[in-house]
Amino acid sequence: MSEIWAGVDIGKTHHHTVVINSEGERLLSRRTLNDESELLALIGEVLAISDDALWAVDLNHGGAALLLGLLIAHDQPVAYLTGLAVHRASATYRGEGKTDAKDAFVIADQARVRRDLGLLRPGDEIAVDLRTLTTRRLDVVFDRTRQINRLRAQLLEMFPALERALDLTNKGPVILLTGYQTPAAIRRTGAKRIETWLKNRKVKGAAALAHIAVEAARAQHTTLPGEKLAAAMVARLAKAVLALDEEVAELDALVEARFCEHPHAEVIRSLPGMGPRLGAEFIAATGGDMDAFGSADRLAGFAGLAPQPRDSGRVSGNLRRPRRYHRGLLRAMYLSAMASLKSCPASKTYYQRKRSEGKGHKQALLALARRRINVLWAMIRDSECYHSSLPTAEAA
Repeated sequence: MSEIWAGVDIGKTHHHTVVINSEGERLLSRRTLNDESELLALIGEVLAISDDALWAVDLNHGGAALLLGLLIAHDQPVAYLTGLAVHRASATYRGEGKTDAKDAFVIADQARVRRDLGLLRPGDEIAVDLRTLTTRRLDVVFDRTRQINRLRAQLLEMFPALERALDLTNKGPVILLTGYQTPAAIRRTGAKRIETWLKNRKVKGAAALAHIAVEAARAQHTTLPGEKLAAAMVARLAKAVLALDEEVAELDALVEARFCEHPHAEVIRSLPGMGPRLGAEFIAATGGDMDAFGSADRLAGFAGLAPQPRDSGRVSGNLRRPRRYHRGLLRAMYLSAMASLKSCPASKTYYQRKRSEGKGHKQALLALARRRINVLWAMIRDSECYHSSLPTAEAA
């Protein structure tokens, strides 16, 4: 038990802090600028009241980063409540008004009365870097998808036959659109010259792609209004997609290089289906410290792979996925389970067994991901790489 509890309502420019004692009495209520000197003064003022303090925040990133860094540097314990938890708890306190001071008091009081709040752990330098890199990569991938959708929409307005014939998720068709966009230009150039143009840019399957483009051009002889400007926009969008492809490739190289520096990298990569990118996402989500979870079951719950009961009255055995879980960790484990079906006989055997029990493809993959998270947790705990073993009669 702490002597005082400091609840901080996080904001972009200012934070509001309320400090209470074991009786719930307010000892301090202060609005502080999100500035290092101001926050250091706040920490000193709180510690002057008592050295035995527990800090609680409703945000663990963004505007809270500077405060959390200073608290960790001063060896101060920090508990985390989600914004939804604070919102729901506020409804149980007197008054309907909402102010930063009230929210900070609710955060402090919840930290005082609750015993199930986890403390924030400072991630190591590699885990923090991987979190930054994987987040940026995901943003770039989303931007690439949006650009491809815009490219499809623009091409559909001027040349629907070509839009229908090309798979713009591949690099070759996108390169084609940087040089040729209109039916007339493609027919005038011809398949042979387009093939040579594509080969000079190291496009695989250049002959087939050139043939597809010419066939689409022969299906449309009408010049639509605004075709010249639309063609310029198609070329611009195609170049933007290629630029995003280059950035994704650069980020992949950075992720792999940084991931290989982590002490658990060799152990994680030894698990079939867990390559450097998914391994980096695993470390970014968990921090790479299994002591923070205590058991494989808690890690599975954090990943959303441990069903939670939703029983009431006569309804029992009603299991559902938890509402709060780490989407990125679930994605990494699900994709690694899918990839392991091609390279791991044990995973394939377990998957087929679940399918024979009547589970669908997605259910069987989630069950496999749940089993694999147990294996991965034990591997990291024991610092031992994965080694396959023949299935026994009992395991079957």
